[in-house]
Amino acid sequence: MHDIFIQMNDWFQSMGVPGLAINSAVESFFLVPPPDILLAAMDIAKPEKALYYATICTLASAVGGVIGYLIGLWGGRPVFNFMFRNKHEQFEAVEKMYNEYGSFAVFFAAFTPIPYKVFTIASGILNMNPVHFFIASVLGRGGRFFLVSIFLMFFGEMVKQYIEWVIILLSIVIVVFCIVLYKKRHSLLKK
Repeated sequence: MHDIFIQMNDWFQSMGVPGLAINSAVESFFLVPPPDILLAAMDIAKPEKALYYATICTLASAVGGVIGYLIGLWGGRPVFNFMFRNKHEQFEAVEKMYNEYGSFAVFFAAFTPIPYKVFTIASGILNMNPVHFFIASVLGRGGRFFLVSIFLMFFGEMVKQYIEWVIILLSIVIVVFCIVLYKKRHSLLKK
């Protein structure tokens, strides 16, 4: 499987910006390498275009998220069960997050290494408000891709060999911050 991902990534990379867009869109509803890898490589190669690449990634990923949403809306649980292993446990976990966090669950999945595709398809199945879904997707994916691109604009050469760990660490720090902020806001509204 690892070799297939490397070949896919090479194929996307060979197409340049269109490959980045296709990778970002398809990764939102199907199993392909995350676009962060290609985005990081392009950011390091041309830091002056990093924000452009992040914009392409964000928009394409949001469109792919809508496709995932529609797959879930029209295909329902049978499609989810066909696409994902441990389907029952995964779906229950997603549904629990929706019940607890609402559209913030989509934001977290869009921003973190949590498989976003699981949430896009489940959002359609659970009939989430499409506007809330789209806004959470754009904010989450945009936050993730712009954070990576801005960071690499300034520190790309220094962190080249540690890039995967840097992306994961930044994602975790920001998600923890967002959860704390959400809980604090939620507790203030109850008072």
